[in-house]
Amino acid sequence: MSIKIEELQIEDPKRLVRAKVLKAFEKIGRPVMVEHTGLYVAGLNDLPGGLTQLFWDRLQAPKFVDLVHHLATRDIIARTTIGYCDGKALHFFQGEISGTVPLGPRGPPDFQWDCVFVPTGETETFAEMGDRKSEISMRRKALDQLASFLTRRP
Repeated sequence: MSIKIEELQIEDPKRLVRAKVLKAFEKIGRPVMVEHTGLYVAGLNDLPGGLTQLFWDRLQAPKFVDLVHHLATRDIIARTTIGYCDGKALHFFQGEISGTVPLGPRGPPDFQWDCVFVPTGETETFAEMGDRKSEISMRRKALDQLASFLTRRP
């Protein structure tokens, strides 16, 4: 089931996910997970972070690349935070991957900033990787943690 939950517009992803998962649990009344993925640009003091969607909606790929390439460093971290609420407790899981921003968008622009993120050790953007992205992504790392947690539960 997919339910749209309005996100707080705050820098702190854990607070954002906490508010979002509690709203989702309130709506459906059973265990639920939500996720938020953000970009953390070293040269912007880790912005946009929790505000990634707002930044992306305003800038899009060409302007984002231009902004980052005017910074002293193009280092960037993509981080996914998952919140899980079972009605008794909240649990958080986080996955991240480091990378850089290429000189220009590359690959299909279908999924937000995938066309402007090259993971460390790779030559392709997430957008150019196709399905291989799912094997190495920050979201995969966070989901693996959630799956491990759920399989250990009594």
